[in-house]
Amino acid sequence: MSPGRWARLVATIVMIGAVVTMVHGSEAPKFGFDALGLRKASPIVDPFLIDLQERTFRFFWDTANPKNGLVPDRYPTPSFSSVAAVGFALTAYPVGVERGYVTRKAARQRVLATLRFFRNAPQSPHTRGVSGYKGFFYHFLDMKTGERFAESELSTVDTAILLAGALFCQSYFDGSEPEEVEIRSLVDDIYRRVDWKWAQPRPPAISLGWSPEDGFLEYDWRGYNEAMLVYLLALGSPTHPVGPEAWKEWTSTYDQSWGKHFGQEYLGFAPLFGHQYTHVWLDFRDVQDAYMRRRGLDYFQNTRRAIYAQQAYAVANPRQCKDYGATIWGLTASDGPADMQLEVAGVMRLFRSYAARGIGLTGAGSHDDCTLAPTAAVASLPFAPELAIPAVLEMNKRFGNYIYAKYGFLDAFNLSFNFDGPLEHGRCIPGFGWVDGDYLGIDQGAIFTMIENYRSDMIWRVMHTNPYVRSGLQRAGFSGGWLTASQ
Repeated sequence: MSPGRWARLVATIVMIGAVVTMVHGSEAPKFGFDALGLRKASPIVDPFLIDLQERTFRFFWDTANPKNGLVPDRYPTPSFSSVAAVGFALTAYPVGVERGYVTRKAARQRVLATLRFFRNAPQSPHTRGVSGYKGFFYHFLDMKTGERFAESELSTVDTAILLAGALFCQSYFDGSEPEEVEIRSLVDDIYRRVDWKWAQPRPPAISLGWSPEDGFLEYDWRGYNEAMLVYLLALGSPTHPVGPEAWKEWTSTYDQSWGKHFGQEYLGFAPLFGHQYTHVWLDFRDVQDAYMRRRGLDYFQNTRRAIYAQQAYAVANPRQCKDYGATIWGLTASDGPADMQLEVAGVMRLFRSYAARGIGLTGAGSHDDCTLAPTAAVASLPFAPELAIPAVLEMNKRFGNYIYAKYGFLDAFNLSFNFDGPLEHGRCIPGFGWVDGDYLGIDQGAIFTMIENYRSDMIWRVMHTNPYVRSGLQRAGFSGGWLTASQ
């Protein structure tokens, strides 16, 4: 596409976004749906988003170990597997079938290899030679053996993301073929085995994790962040469910995170991934729990407001980061250049090799070292397309030569970092800045899945049919929208 055409396209989208904003403010426009729950009108999808989605799918298809389904935490740097990345991969495979990237048969075989591994992987309290315990899995596993990597923790949230991907496959592969019957049975085995009550050493809260060396970690999950998925899957368990009081505990600290940020009032969490991950699988449009009913909001609208606040923060640019603006934004957990403190434009700035970047309660940047992650903007597509599309297109137009490659967007870049010295990740490019050399599995997952939810609502619609997900939401006190209509 010529530079002139790109400029006209971006200008048109920005203008449309401005009109939508004037009409709706930061509240999402309502989409029409037919009797089957399908959008009456699909959005117009830019060719670049189509290319980005397919490239990102290829990351999962190409880098996974086909023998056990394990997906690397990062690539191409040699890496252990992240069980959360496997959850995103399991979600990607059925979407790949619908998009024509792979056949249904090929996807079934990859899903079966993955689920058979996790169903049969050894579980015990031993420190070595195992993949998990009490139905949970270690955060990181060896790519070949599937055994616990180093001294990683038994992670409740990473297990939950794995389970969400498995449950999506369970609902998608609904045919009578023996392989699809086996998929559904394997998912039941894996999900029903998880002992959520055991993960409540300080009930009714659920712990972040456990290790055989130190026991349960000190931190318990309380809102608001990505672990909303943990509580909902724990509530939906048919075998070891937590009680409804667990959800009250989860929301008990919400008021501490409620506030106004850059013109938006919402339930805050600094990095955008906390507003996005649970939404990959769960459709919160017009679905509310007691807390959100009291606030007159739903979690979908809450995420939309968080995105608007982040864009406004980038426009204000209090840290004076290079090129931040209306179409250059996106703070979330991602790689960064290095752990060092350097002077930039007369200001001492602390850079980090990995951080959960975002905007904090004070309105200032929380760990904002000018590192941007494309996944933050791309995964915002279903919530605020009028902001996300111009940002995604502009990042590719201006920086694509440096940040866009075989599997889509590299994880992160920093236009303000141009320094010699040892880097933890990536490289510095004269006249550009720092750019990561890796793709991160979980960030690739958010990119791929949220493009699909924007394009077709497919993941949400499939998960509407999963009885465990519906049960978890209902036991947490959710009602309204599709949840009430499906009763």
